[in-house]
Amino acid sequence: MPERAEIGRWIDQIPQPYTETDARAFLAGGTDAFARLAVTEARDGTVVGGVGVHRLDAPGVAEIGYWARAEVRGRGLTTRAAALAARWVIGAHGVERVQLRAEVQNTASRRVAEKAGFRLEGILRSADWSPRQQRRYDWAMYSLLPGDLESERNAS
Repeated sequence: MPERAEIGRWIDQIPQPYTETDARAFLAGGTDAFARLAVTEARDGTVVGGVGVHRLDAPGVAEIGYWARAEVRGRGLTTRAAALAARWVIGAHGVERVQLRAEVQNTASRRVAEKAGFRLEGILRSADWSPRQQRRYDWAMYSLLPGDLESERNAS
């Protein structure tokens, strides 16, 4: 499956086709964003992915999302970026819960969440509708709390 089609399969909010204008609008953010970050190659600055941390209506709660280009998957870049962004929003903004939703069948995204320290809370059955794919799907709900970070420090 071509890279863009694969990303579009899992992230319905990403326009298809995805243009430079779409990328610039994403990075410009909005009032709901704590941060919208590009993940780049250190050697040349090429954009290879992205991480967004957004405010939710519930006080003290943020949601994180991410994507990566096919050629960099498996290198740990997305895991590191997601972990750093989640820890940053907890430390810098006092967020008490960072949550993450991944389609149940998206094993790569779920693996990133788990490696970044997020804990699986459960499955939200038939939780969303994909207009692009004309189907309902289930979300795996993950979270990271400040206490989880304390547990990590104590384990080190």
